[in-house]
Amino acid sequence: MHDNRPLPHDVVIAGAGPVGLMLACELRLAGCSVLVLEQAADPHSPLKRLPFGMRGLSAPTIEALYRRGMLDAIAPRQRLKDDASNGAHWMQQPRRPAGHFAGIQFHHDDIDPSKWPFHLPGPAGTSMAVDMEQLESALAARANAIGVEIRRGLGVEAFEPSDDGVTVRAGAETFHARWLVGCDGGRSVVRKAGGFEFTGTDPEFTGYSVDVELADPDQLHPGRRYTPTGMYTYAQPGTIAMVAFDDGAFHRTRPITREHVQAVLRHVSGTDVTLTALRLATTWTDRAQQATDYRKGRVLLAGDAAHIHSPLGGQGLNLGLGDAMNLGWKLAATIRGAAPADLLDSYRSERHPVGAQILDWSRAQVALMRPSRSSRALEAIIRDLIATQDGATYFAERVRGVSLRYDLGGGHPLVGRSAPDFALACGMRLGELLRDGRGLLLDFDPRAPLRALADRWPRRIGYVASETSDRLGLRAVLVRPDGFVAWATDIEPDLEEIVQAAARWFGEPDAAQK
Repeated sequence: MHDNRPLPHDVVIAGAGPVGLMLACELRLAGCSVLVLEQAADPHSPLKRLPFGMRGLSAPTIEALYRRGMLDAIAPRQRLKDDASNGAHWMQQPRRPAGHFAGIQFHHDDIDPSKWPFHLPGPAGTSMAVDMEQLESALAARANAIGVEIRRGLGVEAFEPSDDGVTVRAGAETFHARWLVGCDGGRSVVRKAGGFEFTGTDPEFTGYSVDVELADPDQLHPGRRYTPTGMYTYAQPGTIAMVAFDDGAFHRTRPITREHVQAVLRHVSGTDVTLTALRLATTWTDRAQQATDYRKGRVLLAGDAAHIHSPLGGQGLNLGLGDAMNLGWKLAATIRGAAPADLLDSYRSERHPVGAQILDWSRAQVALMRPSRSSRALEAIIRDLIATQDGATYFAERVRGVSLRYDLGGGHPLVGRSAPDFALACGMRLGELLRDGRGLLLDFDPRAPLRALADRWPRRIGYVASETSDRLGLRAVLVRPDGFVAWATDIEPDLEEIVQAAARWFGEPDAAQK
């Protein structure tokens, strides 16, 4: 009997947010056929624009975008330079804020980057501000340009997995794929339909982000303010974020009216402020939950589908994009049949601990925000610590993701970290050499054995021999396609050791080169 089903896609991705689009780009870069299904017909939303759509990108995210040649397309004018001379012009503050923890700011001039020995200065800094609409538009343009198929107004409603693929139903249409990845947000259909266990902590508050008109704007103090009943942030003329510790009772339970927002604002601020208009409003909570597994058979989760937490500190977007970069090359290698047997399992083992750490980071901020005397006492201590150089450097390192390191076993302390962006004597930088999505063997003391070794994986590992102005004492480095170091040495390379490292991440050598 003739099968009239359409040829299956390699991967169907549920969700065309930044995580789904980033993953689609990674898979397509590796030659996979990708279909992205997005429930919303229109990608535009006022909540994705300034001021509510502003997001801070962390060092691993900025590096990922740079390594794929997308950095300037996403934020050509919004890059936050590490030049303290620009600080007086940023947010009209005399000192340039570098981030915050539960609303307690730390500043650029308190941070000591010398504490980050494996991070070299280059085009990818450690912080950047973008708005969500610009980020999504740039990622969608990239996906379209390289051949990703995006269908909007068509969300995944159900699916049926089998041993060799997944049948996906979206509206009246049915699609067949070898793999399905849920990047469809905190209320993920894929996660729920797939029966993934989702555990964590219940919300303590309802958060509000609103744009209002005030009868008397001077009644509220600009900036972040802790109060006996909550916390609010006010930026004139009418942008307000606030939290009311009500166990999340109001989040998505009823319409958000001007009268309700006014009542909450009066309660949290302790003033009799009057709202004359409510232009835009949304709610959120500090619910923190995570899937215990990121994969069931041929179904995987990434981004908010795999983990949710409060938006405090802006960590969620970066966490999800990190999932996409980690999963993309591993799933592509599995599809090509070029992956070691346990490569896809390393997605969960590497990214789940990172997600768990971010959830605890979020919970710690909530503990500091509670309207209690003990929380205010703890706040005073944190303020003292964060105002020191060591304290500011620690918080910046955590918020910016500079300390991210996967546990890849023993070896050099650089292994498991994001590769430094070496400026090579050949005129290129390491980040630019990763744009084709392959791994890279960087040889600072050119020698025939390493070149011959890299030639055994020509389709998966590039080889570059070049000196550099600052090699950090290294002799050679093997970098994975996602930009993380798989192997490094500061002594004469052990060929057997590097063969084992290459096989661990890139599988067997290409057949023609064995």
